[in-house]
Amino acid sequence: MELSQRHAFTIEAVIGAPVEVGATAAGFRRVIPILGGTVSDGLSGTVLPGGADWNVVRADGSVHLWARYELRTDDGAVVSVLNEGVHDGRSPLILTRPTFEVGAGGPTWLATGFFVGVLTPPVSTDRVRIEVHLITAQG
Repeated sequence: MELSQRHAFTIEAVIGAPVEVGATAAGFRRVIPILGGTVSDGLSGTVLPGGADWNVVRADGSVHLWARYELRTDDGAVVSVLNEGVHDGRSPLILTRPTFEVGAGGPTWLATGFFVGVLTPPVSTDRVRIEVHLITAQG
């Protein structure tokens, strides 16, 4: 069996200023609001405002990312996104594992596929980009 990947689409999210919760039992917690954005290059739509990334800097310096937000495709379907990953701080790229919940009439391939996200360094102080790749098995 061989795994292959293809670029599925790009999410560019507009983010707000982090809200620092501070030191918690899990580590240093901060919440980064998701204010909107775009979806392009294979799936078209917008990032809806109202989501956030609830991340925590752990004692070992790694950062656990846990983002929840919604997309609206150009044909009107709303897709819930849960995107999670752990970053060790050594690479400028962060691998994430996005999963998608799709309502009736939405793009079902999102709900049934296995995806890897590549979160690149911020496009600017108020934007991040996630290149979403579909992983498939052959053979």
